[in-house]
Amino acid sequence: MASMKAANRAKVVMEEGKTAFGCWQMAPGSNVSRTLASTGVDFVVVDCEHGNMDDAAMHEAVPAIAACGVSPIVRIPDNQGYMVKRALDSGAHGIVVPLLYTVEDAKKLVKSAKFPPHGNRGFGSPFPQARFHPSLGATDYLQQANDSILTIVQIETKEALENVDEIAAVPGIDVLFVGPFDLGNNIGHPIIEGKLHDDLHKAIDKVLKAAQGAGKKAGIFCSNGEQGKKYADDGFDMISAATDIFVLAGGVMASLATAKGTGPAPKLTGPYGK
Repeated sequence: MASMKAANRAKVVMEEGKTAFGCWQMAPGSNVSRTLASTGVDFVVVDCEHGNMDDAAMHEAVPAIAACGVSPIVRIPDNQGYMVKRALDSGAHGIVVPLLYTVEDAKKLVKSAKFPPHGNRGFGSPFPQARFHPSLGATDYLQQANDSILTIVQIETKEALENVDEIAAVPGIDVLFVGPFDLGNNIGHPIIEGKLHDDLHKAIDKVLKAAQGAGKKAGIFCSNGEQGKKYADDGFDMISAATDIFVLAGGVMASLATAKGTGPAPKLTGPYGK
């Protein structure tokens, strides 16, 4: 029998003690998905929270990414059971869930993501097993999914930061993922022109230590490769180092600046560009 866990590239890389590197997809289209998944990444996050990705676009992106041997990870818009179910039923190898606040929120998420007896996820989609291996059947998926899918919580609220050790200790939570822009906003130190306040640096380090102390993995969203290298060196296990919209805008602006002879292109400092 094929192993779902072995097919989850991001999970395998992290369990081997290596850093899983990936990118963010915000623009819809399976060609965009395949292009991103063919760059050497371990995972692609399909962003259904802030991206232009509806349910249909998600169902196109996930198989396109998986077919490249890369883990499709879906960020859902909110911690709601039906959203978890739709993402996992599409064949996602993991889910990223934004704006958690409490331990109870984390426990609720685990319940939504796991089949009984560890949760209350419904069973019935004909799609997800093929996103791991073509030989897998529905029964194989049912038996292996609970141990093979990544459940990732974003730590980006003041309350989640205060409760981070307790959230990290919740069984079934695999990764604490820092959303630095919302975290900065919510602790009163927004990222302005790409600059992080010392208190935000401390908050990020607190999340990393909480994950390590609980034997879990730590991830972070980065605007560029330089940030990704820094956080990889700091010990983060899962790093998104690029975003499709950011790279698209930056690449065109750089080429235009060169073609026009106007000097370096304007620096992009936001999460997705300007």
